[in-house]
Amino acid sequence: MEVIISKRDVQGKGASRRLRREGKTPGVIYGGEKGAVSIELDHNNLFHALKREAFHASILTLVMDGETESVLLRDYQMHPFRMEVQHIDFQRVDTTHKIHVKVPLHFINEDVAPGVKLASGIVTHIMTDLDVSCLAASLPEYIEVDLANLQAGHSVHVSELILPAGVELAAVHKGDDPAVATITVPRGAVADEAVAAEPAAPAAPAA
Repeated sequence: MEVIISKRDVQGKGASRRLRREGKTPGVIYGGEKGAVSIELDHNNLFHALKREAFHASILTLVMDGETESVLLRDYQMHPFRMEVQHIDFQRVDTTHKIHVKVPLHFINEDVAPGVKLASGIVTHIMTDLDVSCLAASLPEYIEVDLANLQAGHSVHVSELILPAGVELAAVHKGDDPAVATITVPRGAVADEAVAAEPAAPAAPAA
């Protein structure tokens, strides 16, 4: 995904406010052997790009004056009450070194999970992304979580996820096995099942 940027020569709060009034967003590129570079980019294009999941978990190509640079989105700040991107940070990517990034989780087969289909359970997504480590070329857009066999009252854990080739759990998850998703049955549904399971009362004897 390409992002058109321009170098930002004037810095400071006043300059940033002027940029925003002109429909632009200030930002910075940092990391690697190069120094930090202050940039600016079109606000509307950026605002819509941020709505795309891939923008948050893919290698992005910044284009400035005909030259390109591979980066990851590392942070951005929104205005407290306006739909306005205040600032954005990109980190350079070295293709020969592993990167640490959060990858979105995509949950599949929720509707056919036994805990949902047979027990009227409700799926809760405890995690929505996963910290992984990999080379830039191996970075997946997302990781699937298959709930096809998940029973009511049970959970899928990080250790059960199938990671793509070249991708491993980041250190934050090592030695830990948190739940990713679970299926619970609402109290009302449990009560209804209990009532349905009770044997019918015997008929009163004829007088």
